[in-house]
Amino acid sequence: MKENEITQQENEKQAVIEIRRVTKVTKGGKNLNFRAVVVVGDGKGKCGYGIGKAVEVPDAIKKGVDKARKNMIEIPIVNTTIPHDITAKSSSSIVILKPAVKGHGMVAGRTMRAIFEVIGIKDITSKCLGSTNALNVLSATIKALSQLKKKKEDKKNETE
Repeated sequence: MKENEITQQENEKQAVIEIRRVTKVTKGGKNLNFRAVVVVGDGKGKCGYGIGKAVEVPDAIKKGVDKARKNMIEIPIVNTTIPHDITAKSSSSIVILKPAVKGHGMVAGRTMRAIFEVIGIKDITSKCLGSTNALNVLSATIKALSQLKKKKEDKKNETE
């Protein structure tokens, strides 16, 4: 499976953001493992991410998907974008997310693009400042998305 490859299962989208080989040096030698960073979403405003580690790549992806399903959060979506501007920071990565008009498209980097695709956001402008480490960008983006609030006008329209 390639990085950022999106697969669909039963109304669920999955994206593998990163697969990395990690090594643990012990007295007996080097132990090789794989770390998979995976994002899972339903395409309608729910998403979660997980990190799986295993000796084989498919096992690491499966563990990551299982963790991602457990960590799902709800994100408010207005039409095909987010309700308002937001900024978030995780470690040394700063993420800026801005809504865009319908038809604008997605302006985002590799990691953020995978997240937005599984959530179902089609029109957004984003910028990553500082470190572009996939884990830090992922955690900052999820933090920003979880802080989004629907506008009061939108809540009134939903109740009517």
